[in-house]
Amino acid sequence: MEISDENFRVWAEKNEVYFDGVFRLAGPDAYAPIYSLITGLLHEGHKQVTFDLTGLEFLNSSGINLLAKLTIEARKMGDLLLIVKGTNQHPWQAKSLPNLKKLHPLLDLRLA
Repeated sequence: MEISDENFRVWAEKNEVYFDGVFRLAGPDAYAPIYSLITGLLHEGHKQVTFDLTGLEFLNSSGINLLAKLTIEARKMGDLLLIVKGTNQHPWQAKSLPNLKKLHPLLDLRLA
């Protein structure tokens, strides 16, 4: 499944979720379809799920809150390994993504 508009795209392939573009949605309600898509994937019984954020140029505070909620949901799954791939090319990722480890210490953060 894919959710997109002219500024962004998020889609899932097997056990990977890809984020691409600029996410400036109006608030938590606007992010609800993305949350539903990803929580559905988290509950499919995979041993590992990867969030690939390398194509994500910008994420507003509501989007960062979405990532936090998804990280907490993954932590509740117990044996699910959550991998978050980011890039140092977008400074916000190097600043914000390490905070996800505070919510889920076993999260595998990969910044390249």
